[in-house]
Amino acid sequence: MARFPKAESQIQSLAHEIITGLTEHPELFPNPPISAEELQKMLDTYTRDADDAKEQQATANHAIDVKNGSLEVLGDDMKQILRYAENATSFDNASLKYLGWAGCHARTSLQAPGQTRILEAPRRGAGWIFLDWKAPDDGSKVAAYKVQRSEEGSESWIDAGTAIETETTLSGQPSGRQLEFRVVAINKAGEGQPSNGVQAVL
Repeated sequence: MARFPKAESQIQSLAHEIITGLTEHPELFPNPPISAEELQKMLDTYTRDADDAKEQQATANHAIDVKNGSLEVLGDDMKQILRYAENATSFDNASLKYLGWAGCHARTSLQAPGQTRILEAPRRGAGWIFLDWKAPDDGSKVAAYKVQRSEEGSESWIDAGTAIETETTLSGQPSGRQLEFRVVAINKAGEGQPSNGVQAVL
């Protein structure tokens, strides 16, 4: 048995087919409970109501956009006032409570990261080495890590690579020499203290 459709477009399409069938084949359907003319009137009514609903929905959507725009402007104005109040009162919470704005803290400037911890070299091979370490437990947020290398007998360090995560594999390293590696956490404010060093002959 056929199922009556649920989607509006399918109901509308079926209505057109019923009207056409009743109109073109009266010999098959001589006395329908609803005539083709009456059904056409109901279809026309639905079409007008659907068009009105679309217009109202468009108006409602526009009203929502206007409301959201006003809310954004309101929020921006409030933020300006609150930033002014924070600076005017030096972030004094007792004073800011008069504006319903408490629990604020003065912004702290970005600081360099702390010292990178527990550098290890669990794997290595000819000309390459895998290093991993722990992030600093103090200082500001780390933006990246700089991996440095020094050769035995040298007091200088050269940059051997960079990493975003707390591990990296360095390739193309000098072979057959005593090398020492260390890692330095960095951000826009500067560099942290170097990690412990690990020695290796690759």
